[in-house]
Amino acid sequence: MTPKEVLDMAKENGAKLVDLRFMDFPGLWQHFSVPIGELDESSFEDGFGFDGSSIRGWQPIHASDMLVIPDADTAKMDPFYVAPTLTLICDIADPVTREPYTRDPRNIARKADAYLKSSGLGDVAYIGPEAEFFIFDDIRFESSRFGAFYEIDSIEGSWNSGRDEGPNLGYKPRHKEGYFPVPPMDKFQDLRSEMVLTLEALGIDVEAQHHEVATAGQAEIDMRFKPLLQMADQLMWFKYVLKNVAYRNNHTVTFMPKPLFEDNGTGMHTHISIWNGDQPLFAGDKYAGVSQEALYAIGGILNHCKALCAFTNPTTNSYKRLVPGFEAPVNLAYSSRNRSAAVRLPMYSTSPKAKRIEFRTPDPSCNGYLAFSAILMAVIDGIQNKIDPGDPLDKDIYNLPPEELAEIPSAPGSLDEALEALKADQEFLRKGDVFTQDAIDMWIDYKTENEINDVKLRPHPHEFYLYYDI
Repeated sequence: MTPKEVLDMAKENGAKLVDLRFMDFPGLWQHFSVPIGELDESSFEDGFGFDGSSIRGWQPIHASDMLVIPDADTAKMDPFYVAPTLTLICDIADPVTREPYTRDPRNIARKADAYLKSSGLGDVAYIGPEAEFFIFDDIRFESSRFGAFYEIDSIEGSWNSGRDEGPNLGYKPRHKEGYFPVPPMDKFQDLRSEMVLTLEALGIDVEAQHHEVATAGQAEIDMRFKPLLQMADQLMWFKYVLKNVAYRNNHTVTFMPKPLFEDNGTGMHTHISIWNGDQPLFAGDKYAGVSQEALYAIGGILNHCKALCAFTNPTTNSYKRLVPGFEAPVNLAYSSRNRSAAVRLPMYSTSPKAKRIEFRTPDPSCNGYLAFSAILMAVIDGIQNKIDPGDPLDKDIYNLPPEELAEIPSAPGSLDEALEALKADQEFLRKGDVFTQDAIDMWIDYKTENEINDVKLRPHPHEFYLYYDI
């Protein structure tokens, strides 16, 4: 879409305001609005100024001025604002040099796309994330110097089977039995459908929606695969739409990986394939119908997985899900059908066009621009260096004898461990200047200072249960 076409679109839809959105470093959408009269064709080159020092992980106070530069291809009408509002996703630039900002996650995704093309392996990487989430009715939490708690409630919560609901009509999914009975057990079919229809009205293709395994409203909506940058943009719209549809229906959505104890966590199985023109790079005559390049790509993911997790599983809560022996795919192995392996080769279709790699370890707390870019860089590195992934693991991992299980490496057990792995293994990310040293260092520093240390320093409520009478 050209700037002129965007202006025509705004006029046709009676837009009164323009909402300028961009991604902060950790992974939340930020925005500010200007009257529609402030937007003209030159705005798509000149941009709009803002204070970069107030954005997490960005500029110091003495160099705070930054520019947001709208991307005309991202124009959509917001489905939630009262006043008709045109929304544009923006890139970030230095106002003096006009150079793209190295810590802008969208810039990193652009560079990952460019590096793929320069490698000669392909001209597009398709990404298909399966982002799970929870729909709750009520969430309360507090963390202070003298107390901490959280409390979740849901009409679907199995813990409410004995609650006086005047009347309690039952039909609450038992723990790990939410996949996927029809209503009235599934109470959020209509809400999920509203989310799907809102996404589709925005031009976002959806393949399926359903209840997920856990009790208390765990769900999944799958978007159809798209090129990397476009999918990273769509993931932001996805989170925005789901949260706002839930909010206007008096519910709340969270993409937190492990909000419930003793039930399934929330993952984001991520599919990736590389194409060169109309030729899929990953189709071939090797294991499960994939090419040698696909096997090398798997080798890249498995080889770099511990460092990848710093971006694909970037919260301390992520590692409440990634626990060996439970439901999460922490085993650094690959298989065609074994869902407990970190990498799976889906077998739903034998068509060469459907051949792809499914990386099952990530979760939806990630910044999609960074996570998808890091995965692509690991895939490229695997192909370039012909990294052998070893033999597939088609056994039941959970029933392997201890001596066999000990030979299978595992994903990191904590965000600390993932960041240490990133410190030691980052050369593959820095190729083509995709992830600059500055961006990697800031990511490690930010996560350590603002999340890891904050959690480490606080007593955990369960410690009182374990140790108060010691």
